[in-house]
Amino acid sequence: MKKSKLIPEWDKVFPKSDKVDHRKVTFRNRYGITLAADMYIPKNPTGKLAAIAVSGPFGAVKEQSSGLYAQTMAERGFLTIAFDPSYTGDSGGEPRYVASPDINTEDFSAAVDFLSTRDDVDPERIGIIGICGWSGLAINAAAMDTRIKATATSTMYDMSRVNANGYFDSMDADARYKLREQLNTQRTIDSKNGTYTLAGGVIDPLPDDAPWFVKDYHSYYKTERGYHERSLNSNGGWNITSSLSFINMPQLAYADEIRNAVLIIHGEKAHSRYFSEDAFKKLKGDNKELMIIPNATHVDLYDRMDIIPFDKLESFFKEYLK
Repeated sequence: MKKSKLIPEWDKVFPKSDKVDHRKVTFRNRYGITLAADMYIPKNPTGKLAAIAVSGPFGAVKEQSSGLYAQTMAERGFLTIAFDPSYTGDSGGEPRYVASPDINTEDFSAAVDFLSTRDDVDPERIGIIGICGWSGLAINAAAMDTRIKATATSTMYDMSRVNANGYFDSMDADARYKLREQLNTQRTIDSKNGTYTLAGGVIDPLPDDAPWFVKDYHSYYKTERGYHERSLNSNGGWNITSSLSFINMPQLAYADEIRNAVLIIHGEKAHSRYFSEDAFKKLKGDNKELMIIPNATHVDLYDRMDIIPFDKLESFFKEYLK
């Protein structure tokens, strides 16, 4: 089994802040996989702090968007971690580059385990942030784990829905059956070869007829703006057969039972906006909020400091992690 490793040098796609202390940490989930994370702590902290665990986007690593969110929230007074999910980045797990609605939901709860047992964290004041595909997993974690007192999502993808229904719900049952056939044929091929074929990351070079949202992804993952050598989307992509588990396992089935606070953030111009709007419709209670950012695309909320509503994130977590 691949063991997690900690890269000593600063290799993020964003600059290091002089307002926080940074260190590497590891923790294990209940499947025995060791997860690697970057921890950001406000300088000169006093007392037990509220804490936030961050992960995503889907196919990214902690050196990209999640680390930027974690570092920025630490600048605003929270102890934060940005972690690589199981089977990706610096975290452990074999085979590499597998995604799972169960294991990756557990990754969030394992992060809560880690934070809640630290002497400098108040275990009653822990929240999570999920970005892109890890937004749906964050909602699933919040429905399961009552220790999560506040959940924020940014530029959500519901990975169960997009794998089962395709983009913009364009697949019917027959198309879904054909997809299952293709994926299971791939399983047989992988078993014969003893390896797991990767789907490929964001396409490069871009074809002239690439959809605009693919160009949006390319502008982040395949350029100096966001490229990282350990990022799946920047390189070889996910194990092709990862899609199978998401097709039959809806993530948002119990979203209506979340009692703690949820903030859902999405860009007005994002192709994925419907995931957030429909997820919000499932939520109940007066501590749930949907925030649409004018003119923002999906990828704008990965790293655009002038667009990501960090003031709102700060006020949300300070209200519900007090």
